[in-house]
Amino acid sequence: MKLKRMTEDDIQQIVADAIESAVDFVESEISADRVKSQRYFDGEVDIGYEDGRSRVVSTKVRDIIRQIKPSLMRIFLSSERPVEYTPKGPEDVASAEQANSYMHWKFSEMGGYEILNDAFHDALVKKTGIVKVYWEDYEVGKTYTFTNLNDDEFALIVNEDSIEVIEHSESVEMSMDQMGMEIENRSHDIKVIKSATGGKLCVESVPPEEFFVNRNARSIDDAYVVAHRSELRVGDLVAMGYEFDEVVELSGVTDNDSLTDEESFARTGYSRDAEESENKDPSMKIVMVTEAYMKMDIEGTGIPMMYKFVTGGTGYKVLDMEPCDNTPFAVFECDPEPHTFFGRSIADLIVNDQDASTAMLRGVLDNVALTNNPAIDVIEDLVNMDDVLNNEIGAIRRVKQMGAIQTNPVPFVAGTTLPALQYMDQQVQEKTGVSRASMGLDPDALQNATATAVATTMQAAAGQIEVIARNFAEGGMKRMFKLMLEEMIKNSTDEVHMRLNGQFIPIDPRVWNTSMDVQINVGLGTGKEDMKMAALNQALTMQMQIWQSYGPTNGLVNMTQIRNTMADMLSLSGVRNSDRYFMPMDQQTEQALMQQSQMTQQQAAQGQQDPNQAYLAAEQMKAQTKAQTDMMKLQIDAQKAVANDDLKRDQMDQDLIVKAAEVLGKYGTAVDVADIKRAQNAPRQ
Repeated sequence: MKLKRMTEDDIQQIVADAIESAVDFVESEISADRVKSQRYFDGEVDIGYEDGRSRVVSTKVRDIIRQIKPSLMRIFLSSERPVEYTPKGPEDVASAEQANSYMHWKFSEMGGYEILNDAFHDALVKKTGIVKVYWEDYEVGKTYTFTNLNDDEFALIVNEDSIEVIEHSESVEMSMDQMGMEIENRSHDIKVIKSATGGKLCVESVPPEEFFVNRNARSIDDAYVVAHRSELRVGDLVAMGYEFDEVVELSGVTDNDSLTDEESFARTGYSRDAEESENKDPSMKIVMVTEAYMKMDIEGTGIPMMYKFVTGGTGYKVLDMEPCDNTPFAVFECDPEPHTFFGRSIADLIVNDQDASTAMLRGVLDNVALTNNPAIDVIEDLVNMDDVLNNEIGAIRRVKQMGAIQTNPVPFVAGTTLPALQYMDQQVQEKTGVSRASMGLDPDALQNATATAVATTMQAAAGQIEVIARNFAEGGMKRMFKLMLEEMIKNSTDEVHMRLNGQFIPIDPRVWNTSMDVQINVGLGTGKEDMKMAALNQALTMQMQIWQSYGPTNGLVNMTQIRNTMADMLSLSGVRNSDRYFMPMDQQTEQALMQQSQMTQQQAAQGQQDPNQAYLAAEQMKAQTKAQTDMMKLQIDAQKAVANDDLKRDQMDQDLIVKAAEVLGKYGTAVDVADIKRAQNAPRQ
């Protein structure tokens, strides 16, 4: 057979046949079980009832699933990294650590709790929980209004590629320039939309009834076709780039009788709005859109490639196709069946037990009611029928003859039925692993047992839940984080920022290695929390012993590893913000601290090697002290000399006045005192 390139008709035929076959398989073989499981979860059973008898239902399916979900959510969300990227080589160590921190932060930012809650619920009730990982390109626009723009400003704005003018008005005013010439002043008022493009990583839970695989598929990787069916409006498809005339004629889900809405009705409890599906606005018409992922040799090379086909309507008309790397779905299964795609759900395991428990519970309640209110035989002409029909306690019944009213007592046998109900509960516990002892609520089983026996009992009971957690981790969780990593690396065009330790850190996903492995840290085989805590305590003890014995350069343990151990211990105890108790530490910070410590030690060592340094420092201090003392003494002496000189001058003034008076009285001659004082006050050497 000669290979050749496929025509559009060939592609259309192959894709449509593959999707139809997958839809037929799921709707005929799988949907009925999922509808029944949903009904039983909602508190319904298939066994009938009689009028006037009990209609109560023993909600085993709902009770067990609601008890399992908190344990599963705690297993995955109490761990800081339930899955972890492991480097392929030494060059990937730093990027693997960045990828771990960023992808877990990103998953939490996108609503990781809601995504896991929906996927786990679907897996526990409807066999599989489906999560889709994809990259969405988007375009956003913001409206701006500008007034009184000149021609240059107007041209600068409207000539930008990202600008679209939606309103424009122009006005002209005449004015005189400096030369007296009349000129035109043109102004513009505009309203524009500035558009910007971007992209984001998307992770969402897909309803099980919208997901299809072929009959012989064993896993996502080996499936011939994997399809996701959804509903979009004509306007949404036009916004995605499809022609209006091409998509407006496409049909919706309700236009084909073979595509029932039974699963959606069982899940939501209400049917589709007929008025909405028959909307008079053509752009709001609902169209069925199916994404199909298939390997196909379109080019005729003999080697099939993975393609993404976008089809519309119930005829699966191919609207678009493009090559792709892989199928963007992660499948969560709690009890996978080997060598087949669909396994068993918890609801599948206990639907029959809900029927049996319901039948016995109704029998007990009916027996109690008949024992308390037995049937009555009356002679109609000898009794007052209104009194007989009165069911009040202690009511009076008027009779014309004794014995006109007789009761038919019903023996109470409900007590003998209670052990059967307990047996059914025990059977459910053994199937699911959920019991009062596993939750620590059975005092008879635990209060008289040793601590080891209690731990063994609870660990054995939790084994079933740990197996479910491990199945979720190895199946859906591992693939989901692998897809997230690939989409982030493939579509990132620039650095991204992540909030870590209270700071925004730039990260470049483009340098990460897409082939990094994903390691599981939760579920069966990863150890109990108390065992992990004991192991971390022992590791910390050994780290400190090595550090104290051989110092910081021991070559086996550094400060970063010790800090990581303490942070893991806090995280295991539920304390995520370890930075409140220990400073952040990395290799660069540790190297800087080591260099600073070495410099301090070198300076101290140099000071100890020179014995004269201390003597010289002491002599220098003594000399400085003596100089300061001498300076103070000189200042005091100068002050004393000035004071003594002033006293001598005052004494001389007084003696001069006395001598002048004596000369005047004795000789009658006046003395020029002022001239003598000038001579005294004259500067002296």
